[in-house]
Amino acid sequence: MSRTSATRRQILARAGALGAGIAFTGALSDLFAGTATARSLGHTGYGPLVPDPDGLLDLPQGFRYEVLSREGDPLRSGEGPVPSNHDGMTALPGHGGQGGRVHLVRNHENRPTAAHPVPTVEGLTYDPAGKGGCTALTLDSRGGVLSERVALAGTAVNCAGGPTPWRTWLSCEETEDKAGTNGYTKDHGFVFEVHPSDPRRTGAVPLTAMGRFQHEAVAVDPHLGVVYETEDAFLKPFGLFYRFLPERPLGGVGSLQAGGRLQAMRVPGVPDLSSIQETGAVFEGVEWVDVPDPLAAETPVRLQDFGPQGITRAQKLEGCYWGGRCVYFVSSFARGADGSAADHFGQIWRYDPARRRLTLVIVFGPDTDVQLPGESPDNICLAPGGGLMVCEDGSGAQYVLGVTLGGEVYPMARNRQTIGTPQEPEWGEFAGVTFSPDGRTMYVNCYTPGTTFAVTGPWRSERG
Repeated sequence: MSRTSATRRQILARAGALGAGIAFTGALSDLFAGTATARSLGHTGYGPLVPDPDGLLDLPQGFRYEVLSREGDPLRSGEGPVPSNHDGMTALPGHGGQGGRVHLVRNHENRPTAAHPVPTVEGLTYDPAGKGGCTALTLDSRGGVLSERVALAGTAVNCAGGPTPWRTWLSCEETEDKAGTNGYTKDHGFVFEVHPSDPRRTGAVPLTAMGRFQHEAVAVDPHLGVVYETEDAFLKPFGLFYRFLPERPLGGVGSLQAGGRLQAMRVPGVPDLSSIQETGAVFEGVEWVDVPDPLAAETPVRLQDFGPQGITRAQKLEGCYWGGRCVYFVSSFARGADGSAADHFGQIWRYDPARRRLTLVIVFGPDTDVQLPGESPDNICLAPGGGLMVCEDGSGAQYVLGVTLGGEVYPMARNRQTIGTPQEPEWGEFAGVTFSPDGRTMYVNCYTPGTTFAVTGPWRSERG
């Protein structure tokens, strides 16, 4: 069923004192069908943002932040400075005997030119020439930082990833550079498993069977153990949506090293997801096609031969998460000028494995004003009070946006750290939004200057 799209300015006018708006079509309740969150009554946000006198992070009245970590400061482990380019992140509960503790595992999307590379550490370094990786923070029951250390080093362009049901982090390299490129001594473009409290248990072992391509994010089906993966390809040929069928599904720490089958999604009759513009559009009989060469020894995966029926592509496949019995994934934007079938400013798709059904849940855009939030959704997480938290990765001011089940969009945070000039101000994107296991703290990164915030306040929760 087609729904009429509201422009961003129309929604902005309705938002009034909230001071932010976004254009999208779709019903947010569709995102949570069959989950506890779907039973939430929703809410209308937390009010206008209050300017931060310290010029770091604007939040609604009653909320406060703590800076947990900032690039260039010394790591508490003494291993070197906090690395640059804070990106994807997860918050995991403390492992056995660590009641109340929270482990933050944080990616660093470092390229060879990074100001502060991830320090190399023996036993945790894949390729000494790689500047990316992960750091891990352990927080006590009151949110204080107990430790901060390197958890993975020698990787490249670690963008997003996803948590596993056994409480580890899958860190994804968003690159296809091979050994000999950019000084690398090994091939890159892999997924790595990171144990938050004992990183040497997982080491720096690439999960090669999960493919070598421009990884963005992953989501693990907690019922069957299937791992879904997005590919962030900015220019043609665009990326694919994958699933990995492990040999040892739900086998725990290190089980993904046993290998498995990598497949790519084919939606019959839909070569490019951007061509679909109507929210609620449903496609039955989704197919999965084996990837001929997951290691991409000669040909990038998305360029390989998937048979006469071809394969389904999308520009800028980024966020990916599991909710209820479905996996959700984000196409951050599509531009006809880049070769997409049609323009959009963001889509969220839902795939139901049991029914082999793909549904377009939300379309962002098309009206846009670069001084207002709402374009190019990137990292996304479920909010404990119902709805979503969305990291914006577009132009102009950068926000963390909340989206209620009723479809209202409200500002949750605004980045005040200017990286431009007074004449041409610029603000770094948000990334890695996630909540503590008890839902009382939102953690989020400012990409540059790399900063990790913990946000507390009067969060609403359906559990009361």
